Amino acid sequence: MPLSRREILATACGIVSLPELAAAFQHAHQAVVAGAGFEALPADLAVEVEALASQILPSHDGPGAKEAGVIYFIDRALHTFDAGKKDLYLRGMEEVARTRKKLFPNSSTVAGLSEAEQLELVRAIENTPFFEVLRTHTVLGFLGSPEYGGNRGGVGWAYIGFEDRMSFQPPFGYYDAEAAKGKP
Repeated sequence: MPLSRREILATACGIVSLPELAAAFQHAHQAVVAGAGFEALPADLAVEVEALASQILPSHDGPGAKEAGVIYFIDRALHTFDAGKKDLYLRGMEEVARTRKKLFPNSSTVAGLSEAEQLELVRAIENTPFFEVLRTHTVLGFLGSPEYGGNRGGVGWAYIGFEDRMSFQPPFGYYDAEAAKGKP
């Protein structure tokens, strides 16, 4: 049974260290604001990766990977804290190109495929190590702090109902509410 969008988002926490993640978000923010180029990925490959990321978190029922600027986060990750996975991306995208050509012989790019064809391609590669890393990076870029460029405009937080407030007043949750009533 395929994972739902919310299940994918919920399982992506705690995978990378905070300073490295913050650096990736900072790069993403600067890239989006300044229109900077990519550091790790060639621009044509970034378009292909973005097309795949947009199938992982599509824009059907709300903002997706494209609206959140996930590709800038992925590029930064491959340039900094996950630089060791750049080869995995390059090899993975070569395999994606071969699979695309086999499934759709007249196609030239992933981005040029229809949405249904892109989804079929994703299903054909979803059990590969490359896709697992791409899915993780996509979710991290979607839920990262807008201050650092991931989750552009807070679209990921809005989607999951996260309130970005400086402080919260008690009771914070179910157990705190029970404690306030004097129950153990």
